[in-house]
Amino acid sequence: MSRRPIIGITSYVEQARWGVWDFRASLIPYAYVEAVRAAGGRAVLLPPDSVDDDVLDAVDGLIVSGGVDVDPARYGAEPHPSTDAPQVDRDAGELLLIHGAFERDLPLLGVCRGAQLMAVARGGTLIQDLPLGVHREVLGVFNQHLVKPVGGLVARLLGDAEFKVNAHHHQAVDDPGALVVTARAEDGVVEAVEDPTKPFAVGVQWHPELLDDRRLFVALVEYSGSSIRDRG
Repeated sequence: MSRRPIIGITSYVEQARWGVWDFRASLIPYAYVEAVRAAGGRAVLLPPDSVDDDVLDAVDGLIVSGGVDVDPARYGAEPHPSTDAPQVDRDAGELLLIHGAFERDLPLLGVCRGAQLMAVARGGTLIQDLPLGVHREVLGVFNQHLVKPVGGLVARLLGDAEFKVNAHHHQAVDDPGALVVTARAEDGVVEAVEDPTKPFAVGVQWHPELLDDRRLFVALVEYSGSSIRDRG
């Protein structure tokens, strides 16, 4: 292969400060970029843009990152009092990219919110407020808990034994729609979803970019490299 696979990572739009500046910025925790680079890929940031999905023709794989809650209107629900104010532009742009990735068989990894959006894109719904405990207890601090793979790529890549992940979320996939659940937490909450009709379309509820285990990113980059070769 003549170049590293290019992995697009959807980004947050938040007020940010650096030096003497204070602006709205398109940003992402650098751990995503490091994880892609360590896996052999080249990361590029994709700000929200709902005009078209043409950028997918310029990347070899896609990561839909974590962030604020998905707008419940996207899955036909009324907002729970604890649900974040919607980021309409981000929801629209990321759903467009997810649909485009599915249509192109582009390797796709959803992280936390990204996994939830994958389910919504396939007709699923979300739990809007989980009780405090396993998945979030202290704001800004990741909980550690066990996940059990139940098949699919997750089991093939990570094994079928329980393993420990990090968590900080109060929402989760309820109905996965056309996706398949391939891992659950110790309390039964959905931890991974996949589209088994695609070469690599995996969403995980935890944050693998903050763990030492890089196997999901290595697999994403390897599948993305295969897509380069397939395109000639």
